[in-house]
Amino acid sequence: MEIRKMTISDYDAVYELWMSCKNMGFNDVDDSREGIERFLRRNPDTCFVAVDEGRLVGVILGGHDGRRGFIHHAAVAGTHRRQGLGTRLVQACLEAMKAEQISKVALLVFKYNDDGNAFWEKQGFTVREDLNYRNMALRELVRIDT
Repeated sequence: MEIRKMTISDYDAVYELWMSCKNMGFNDVDDSREGIERFLRRNPDTCFVAVDEGRLVGVILGGHDGRRGFIHHAAVAGTHRRQGLGTRLVQACLEAMKAEQISKVALLVFKYNDDGNAFWEKQGFTVREDLNYRNMALRELVRIDT
């Protein structure tokens, strides 16, 4: 099993993996090839994929603004779950963030994604009850839920 930095050439396999995972949310702009390419240009050292015998079986997108980090769209193929691969991807991402002097990392998980919430809890990510998450779309986005 190889864990390496993600490149845009991984996009098709990454997108296929994302679409195979339940209870995740995407959109047609930010998660398009162009959107992910833009993200990778800004965050070339904090996004990783896992490849097993030539097949992409895991991904994690990590990015930061120079102050705080954020994890997006971590996924592991069903055939490779519960084997520590997700933890290895998280560790690679967090170590890369630390190397860039990021001291705090956040992420979002749908409330109904029981498996995802259990995984992130096990990784040490806690739920914040003292704030509200807010956002605003600056352009029309088509939501893609898996």
